[in-house]
Amino acid sequence: MANNSRTRRRERDDDHPAIWVGYGKLVKLFRTKNGFTQQELADAVGYSCEQVASIEQERRPAKTAFTEAAERVLGAGEVLAELQEDVDRAKLPKFFQDFASIEAEAVSRFTYDPLVVPGLLQTPEYARALLCCHCPPMDDEIIDQRLEARLERQKRLTRSPAIEISFVIGEGVLRCPVGGADVLRTQLQRLLDRSEMRNVEIQVLPISHGAHAGLHGPMVLLETTSHQQVAYFESHGEGVVITDPNKVSQFGLRYGKLRTQALNGMESARFIERLLGAE
Repeated sequence: MANNSRTRRRERDDDHPAIWVGYGKLVKLFRTKNGFTQQELADAVGYSCEQVASIEQERRPAKTAFTEAAERVLGAGEVLAELQEDVDRAKLPKFFQDFASIEAEAVSRFTYDPLVVPGLLQTPEYARALLCCHCPPMDDEIIDQRLEARLERQKRLTRSPAIEISFVIGEGVLRCPVGGADVLRTQLQRLLDRSEMRNVEIQVLPISHGAHAGLHGPMVLLETTSHQQVAYFESHGEGVVITDPNKVSQFGLRYGKLRTQALNGMESARFIERLLGAE
């Protein structure tokens, strides 16, 4: 009977990221040490008892607001807060999590995307529309988790010290009405707003340019705090992180060429404004 119990527990734990399992066990440990029932903790942090139970049983990842409240109520000594970034990262697709860990420590990030608006620039409505058209369809809970994680990553744009960020976006992306005309319009305005940030440059690669250095597909280039150059690309739910210096150098050459082939920042902003005016 004991072996069967361990097997069931192992199977249950495998269903969810290990960090959620560990976080939930710590919440339960701090709660019981403080003499709280689940209902009492729920009342103290402003959550329902079901939500607290879900976090303790790793069925649901904790949000930052829960962690901050639990730290205060349970006196967890920043233990839970230290885990929050990893809890959030585990909401991302597994193939993307390794890259997300590297991205979190980047000092520069250069992106080319000919298919969709890059995730760091997406509005919530645009991001949800993309997630909802995933094939095969994802459960609503997974969509919500992926959306939360994507929006959380957008803090990279405003963190201190600032990270130098460049985006080259294909014109076709700006004309594709993901989520409908209203969602696209809001998304285009978001691009204009982000382009005004001092550490962000957004360039549009016009269709009229013809053949260009990015025809092989999207790419991301990072420089880490240790000045390592990393390249990344993904397609159909598979991601590849490249650290070989020779290969990364080739990506860097292509991206540099793309920046010369795209409109500059001011021209790109005017291009997006014309698209908005045509709506």
